Parts: sequence; structure tokens; C-alpha cells
Amino acid sequence: MRRLAVRIFYYLNLSWTRALLMLITSRDIQGRENVPRKGALIVASNHLSNGDPPIITAAVPRQIAWMTKAEWFKTPIIGPLFRLGGMIPVRRFEADLQALRHAQRLLRDGGVLAMFPEGTRGGDKGLRAGEPGTALIALRTNTAIVPIAIWGTEHVKLPRDFFRRTRAHVRFGKPFTLESSGRITRDNVARGTETIMREIAALLPERYRGLYKNAPTEVAAAKE
Repeated sequence: MRRLAVRIFYYLNLSWTRALLMLITSRDIQGRENVPRKGALIVASNHLSNGDPPIITAAVPRQIAWMTKAEWFKTPIIGPLFRLGGMIPVRRFEADLQALRHAQRLLRDGGVLAMFPEGTRGGDKGLRAGEPGTALIALRTNTAIVPIAIWGTEHVKLPRDFFRRTRAHVRFGKPFTLESSGRITRDNVARGTETIMREIAALLPERYRGLYKNAPTEVAAAKE
């Protein structure tokens, strides 16, 4: 029953979110066909502002569950809404085993997990160093990852910009799976994190790549 309630609430919420975004944003979305329509999946994106999650949620053609900082779940109104929406609370910058197990259950059930590998907003500085959580979950569950790049939202401040039209760009890359020798090690996770961040960087204009500015362009990556 809870799963059905989450699903109903999710799509009701998605309907008004999309309607609102049509009023306050102009969106340029490419590559949505790269998202598999069935099976477990991780979508991993860069993060510029608080406007990113609703835009990405509306753009992804499947129900997704965000891993979201635990502090949000302690706030009135927002906390209960996040729980109804099926979001997963995570204690940032520490080994949150409960969040890890929750994410793994979601993926075992064929769900879609949405994550910001940086763990926080990059803003004008572009991509920050990736945290190991996304790679660790992907390796533990052998789940494919679809990289997402978003830009144009870096100056959005909510709720200030609810009625100021923003031009947002979203790019979906092709799904990939991290290589694993079977045993998960710190080196494997570090290499996987680097791969994830470079796949995201390759979809971004150069000025947004930050620490990953030497990543190949999308065209070059396609040729390789």
C-alpha cells in the first residue's frame, strides 16, 4: 500500500511540477531517448542550484527517487512531502549504511535512483570532486548509470525566481556500467567515481566542467 501511495503522490506531484516549470522555465532537453524504459538505473547529474531537482525530475521519463540530504526531512511540511515522494534521506559526508541499504533495495526492485555525485552544489565554479557514494552503489548493485548534465540554473534562487523565466539546458548521455573485478576496493570506487564525473563533464560546456575541464567533448567521446 505504501508503494502505491508513493507512486500516486509522485505522479500527482509531477503533474503540477511540470505545469509550473512550463510557466517559469524554457527548457532545452536532448538525449532523453538514452534513458532505458525498464530495469534498475542510476541517473547521475551535476548540481548547480536548488532548481535542478524539479527540472531533472520532470525531464526523466521514469519515476525516480532522489537521495537527498537528511536535513530536509527534519523540516515541517517539506519533510513529510519528501517521504511521500519516496525520497531517500542520506547523512552527507559520512558512511550512511541505512541510506545505502535503502538505495540498494530500490534498485533490486527495478527502480531509478537519482544522485548528485558531487554531494553539494557546484555553482559558478563548475564540477567539484565527486564523492564515492554513486560509484559504490553502482558497483555493489551492478547497475547501469545514465549521466546527466544541466546548466543555465546556476543563478536560480528559490522561491525568489518562481516567476522569473529561466533557460535551462539538460543533456542525457548514454548508459554505461562501471567495470568491476568482482571485489569492491577503494581503488575501484575511486576509478568509478572518476569515470562518472568525466561522463557528466563530457556533456557540459567547458566553462561548467570545473575540476574535470579536460574531459573530452561529447562529439569527441562519441568518435572514440
